[in-house]
Amino acid sequence: MSNAPRPNHRQLPLFSQAPATPQDISRATPLKATFDLFAQALTADGKSDHTVAAFAADLDLLAEYQGEATPIGDITLADLTGFFHWMDNERDVPCSRKTYARRMTTVKAFFRWLHDDVKALRADPAKALVQRSGPAPLSDVLSPAQLRDCLEASRTFKYKRSQTPDTRPELLLRLLVDTGIKKNEAMLLTPASIITDDPRQPVVQVRYKVRSVFKERNIDLKPDWLRLYDEYLRQYTPSNVLFDCTPRNLEYVLSDIGEVAALPFKLSFEICRWTCGLRDLRAGLPDEFIRSKLGLSDVSWYETGGKLRQLDERLRQRGD
Repeated sequence: MSNAPRPNHRQLPLFSQAPATPQDISRATPLKATFDLFAQALTADGKSDHTVAAFAADLDLLAEYQGEATPIGDITLADLTGFFHWMDNERDVPCSRKTYARRMTTVKAFFRWLHDDVKALRADPAKALVQRSGPAPLSDVLSPAQLRDCLEASRTFKYKRSQTPDTRPELLLRLLVDTGIKKNEAMLLTPASIITDDPRQPVVQVRYKVRSVFKERNIDLKPDWLRLYDEYLRQYTPSNVLFDCTPRNLEYVLSDIGEVAALPFKLSFEICRWTCGLRDLRAGLPDEFIRSKLGLSDVSWYETGGKLRQLDERLRQRGD
């Protein structure tokens, strides 16, 4: 029998008497009616706005599957197991291992709160849930030969159906593999982010978010990248942001480059970021330099640094 979402629950009138405090929650309280109070508990516990928002989205997905008006006391381990099976195998949206793990953490924390803190449940149905084992698979990464092919491919595109070379594909590709910035960081760049006070060492100033606070880090650019940049400014005349388009447009640019270069995988922001980190590792740059350049915390670098070394070994085994 399919574990598809149960729309009949979602059609019920949405709780005329929502609990005002955790003490008002009982086994009969509708699932969705508890979410705001759980979010308040997370905030009071010092969780960041980003974490609270992520947990809320995860619980909304559970409510989509289980039914918003389902009494919390009716939810069983079998229901939650079915939810994760549906999310991982039957839902038409890919679920990465990182996302899967976070949603498991959310569900366990939510029902532990209902059982241990609120005392609304006699038993915790999520306690016996088993986290999916095994490390996340390594990302694809560009070998030196594949990067050369992609650079050559990026120079074949024409600007607005003219015979003039379009500078955006090469400019974007080189920016990403040289700096390792993320998609959202690229979308925040402005012309003022490119600092050319010393043409021999241009710098890109990258804004990134840590616990709802924007910070900045400076990353060196290749001096000859400025030639592309000057031509890009003439072609696109950006004012407010460097890339005056949607993130999806830039994803298409990378995908098109990869297709022309006949890559065996889809070129993406993530692959460019891993390629950047791997190139710096192979160049013998210190771990702390790479960690800072990628904007990672010490905790995040512990995992990322290990994966970069695995990628290095994988390429060496292939002779790349």
